[in-house]
Amino acid sequence: MIGISIATKWEYEASLEYFSIKDNERFGYPYGEYFIRTIDDTELVFYSTGVRKINGVGGNQYMISKFNLTKVIVAGTCAGIDDKFSNLDIFVPDKAVQYDCTVKEIEPLIKQSFIVDIDLSKYGNDFYTGTIGTADKAVVMWKDYLELIENKITIADTEAGAIAYICKKNDVECIIIKGISDFPTEESNSDKFESNIEQINIYLENTPKVMNKIFGEYLKRFI
Repeated sequence: MIGISIATKWEYEASLEYFSIKDNERFGYPYGEYFIRTIDDTELVFYSTGVRKINGVGGNQYMISKFNLTKVIVAGTCAGIDDKFSNLDIFVPDKAVQYDCTVKEIEPLIKQSFIVDIDLSKYGNDFYTGTIGTADKAVVMWKDYLELIENKITIADTEAGAIAYICKKNDVECIIIKGISDFPTEESNSDKFESNIEQINIYLENTPKVMNKIFGEYLKRFI
């Protein structure tokens, strides 16, 4: 069985709507809910984990063990970092890193031990790829955005790098499919709270669009 890991409630709600899931097809587990669908003769379990690394890792370890998963696909939204790209662009990263695991004042922002390389060679190359950076702190403030640009991060989120890390520990293939929902904005000339609210509103508007695009145009290829 293949697991589809979904972090936020808005991403999961969009998934329920996309697959027309009825109430009696939804099942609870310690980290959230899951439902099962068969696509191209492959059984998939779609599950919400909750946000941030600890929920992502805990939920995925639970599901890997419960369903004996052979592959995990992390599907959801991300913040855009590389400004060559735009909102709603979809990425399948070939590298996942965690950037909040060091004392950055005296160590590199990203340590080799927290880097996971993802082999995509059997899936072709006609899709956007790059490096996804993960931290418990979402990329909201402009200074964080500039730091990630400096470290050649393409997109950023709060769970995928940690999930890729735990999948590697379990010897389970991990594929990350993420769509840009929003970009951080330069807040120095505006109210920080208003700027954050504006970014959140853009995220909420774009989340179902991203999920529909992932499920409609990418999922079958990577199962």
